[in-house]
Amino acid sequence: MRFVFFLLCLVLSFSVQAQIRIEKPWARATAPGAKVAGGYMVIRNTGATVDRLVSAASPAAAKVELHVHINDNGVMKMREVPGYDVPAKGAFELKPGGAHLMFMDIRRPFKEGEKLPVKLKFEKAGEVSAEFQVGGMGGAAPAAHHKH
Repeated sequence: MRFVFFLLCLVLSFSVQAQIRIEKPWARATAPGAKVAGGYMVIRNTGATVDRLVSAASPAAAKVELHVHINDNGVMKMREVPGYDVPAKGAFELKPGGAHLMFMDIRRPFKEGEKLPVKLKFEKAGEVSAEFQVGGMGGAAPAAHHKH
């Protein structure tokens, strides 16, 4: 009976994770000596309930934080937040000037064309892996993306 329960839990966890898709994951290249970098993506939730991205990690940085830009009396500031809600049957976009991942204390500069492994942790879907494509320093998302 325990084995059947274990298999049922395993199947349910895979179906929840399959409801979260990471689209267009990318980061900007950084200048030599830079210690931080931004990461962007679209998180798509095909499930019937809201999920929440609660953390991220990458071997490319000592820490990865979840950030937003806010307007504080006409001054744009960045703030760390505890998570991003991804609506049921919807999407949440991380983009320049808005919500984004902040790679803190990067191990070395991000170079255009390279790929960065990132683990994203969701409340319901659990851990989801993504590969971030590094684009140009000041530009938009790289042209070629992979879905995860």
